[in-house]
Amino acid sequence: MRVLLINPFYPISETPSPPLGLAYLGAALEQAGARVKILDYVVHPYTQTGLESEVKRFKPHIAGATAVTMTFEHARRVLKDLKTIDPEILTVMGGPHVTFCARETLTDFPELDVVVRGEGEHTLVDLMHIVESAQGLERVNGIAFRRGSDITTTSKQKFINNLDALPFPARHLLPLGRYRALGLPMTLTTSRGCPYKCIFCVGRKMGGAKVRYHSPDRVVAELADLAKHQFQQINIADDLFTANPDHCLAVCEAILRHNLKLNWTAFARVDTVSESLLSKMKAAGCTAVSFGMESANSAILKTIKKGINLDQIREAVKMCQQAGISPNASFILGLPGETRETIEETVSFAAGLQKEGLAYGFHILAPFPGTEVREHADRMGIRILTDDWSKYHANRAVAETVAARQRQLNDVVIQWETKYNQYLGHIQSNIQAGTAPVNEARQLENLEHTIVVYELMMQNSVEEKGTWPHKGPPMSVEKSLGSLIDGIISTQKVDRKWLESALAQAVANGNLNCHDNGNRVK
Repeated sequence: MRVLLINPFYPISETPSPPLGLAYLGAALEQAGARVKILDYVVHPYTQTGLESEVKRFKPHIAGATAVTMTFEHARRVLKDLKTIDPEILTVMGGPHVTFCARETLTDFPELDVVVRGEGEHTLVDLMHIVESAQGLERVNGIAFRRGSDITTTSKQKFINNLDALPFPARHLLPLGRYRALGLPMTLTTSRGCPYKCIFCVGRKMGGAKVRYHSPDRVVAELADLAKHQFQQINIADDLFTANPDHCLAVCEAILRHNLKLNWTAFARVDTVSESLLSKMKAAGCTAVSFGMESANSAILKTIKKGINLDQIREAVKMCQQAGISPNASFILGLPGETRETIEETVSFAAGLQKEGLAYGFHILAPFPGTEVREHADRMGIRILTDDWSKYHANRAVAETVAARQRQLNDVVIQWETKYNQYLGHIQSNIQAGTAPVNEARQLENLEHTIVVYELMMQNSVEEKGTWPHKGPPMSVEKSLGSLIDGIISTQKVDRKWLESALAQAVANGNLNCHDNGNRVK
């Protein structure tokens, strides 16, 4: 059985990482005997012609796409094109969005055959075996599917309690080199589930209220494997890495015991960290911790069931600074009860914490399907403005409160974005004047390199211009790189200075290699 897995387009501005969920699915399918291919349209350009070529080569029996709310439309488009190319392919979609919109999605989009609800490894393997044996789909737990004009929903799939029983994610199926070349992080998880009840999040519903853990030995073995890929940073992508201090400490101690030298980050809550825990995390390689602080208004924090207070926020920032770990935070505007005054309260509070070393940013409430805030929007005073899922990226308002309107919410975020762009412009001016500190100059240079490399990737520039006939002595790396740059410049309006700098950096980091066999350079 051949299974094609698809990662739909996701903007580079959202700092994507190699799709860990698909790697877990790919590993489970391979272990069950399937041949698996992953198409990643985050770092490859999408065209229907390109998809058709892939389908003709691989001939999949099943094609599955993952999607969060903002990527749903692109995932659906790819599956629709797949059905046009080969109507016999069974199309499947999973992820939080369709998990909570299964019936509506299947009703509205005939190109989709099956929705996988919740955790997918066992469900997708069961589905593959049922399809292979030509049995009825109703035998598979954890799915919804169309039967004639009706939608059938099967029993829930049980959560996987022993996470160590899962094989390592099949990262060999992912285009890791492209993510590394963009300076993006690698991810892994040490647990699944979240015990908290924030009304704007579906983490608890997707992963369960009881947190399930990988053993520290398994985590360290996976970290050691990741170290071979030479990513600059690893993100521990648990919903809450610090949910259980004993687990967190055990992982850190295992990292130290195995003498792994890694830079990593994690997600935490301000009420789940301590001086001793943060110090141990720092010793094990943690460089930054991200907190969801959400609001500086106590009434709003209570309404959204966050369960934290402002003193805990201040103390968490202080403890991170003392431990030598960078504290990062996200605030959400437009939550139930938001007013002009509460917005000003949060903005002022965040600015004050910035003076204490906090790096922060603002998002705007996106009431995702499955969240309590969407299901009870009217009661909570939330007016949902659109169901255009592509707009659910939390950077512009898709909902508002009675006292905090769409434009007002957008203005705060736009002002923040403008301030950040002005900061980058200030660095650029300092670079030109020769007064920029090394760390600031490197920050801007890395950002420019990411932009240039991403544009080259999404236009297939290196693939199209990166090979040419050559006879004679092997070309030097410098000369071949110059020829590549000449080819790209001839067809695109690219700043040569930045192109030379970005590609030279890619060569230096081992992300771009040259091969000359005496007849052809590639």
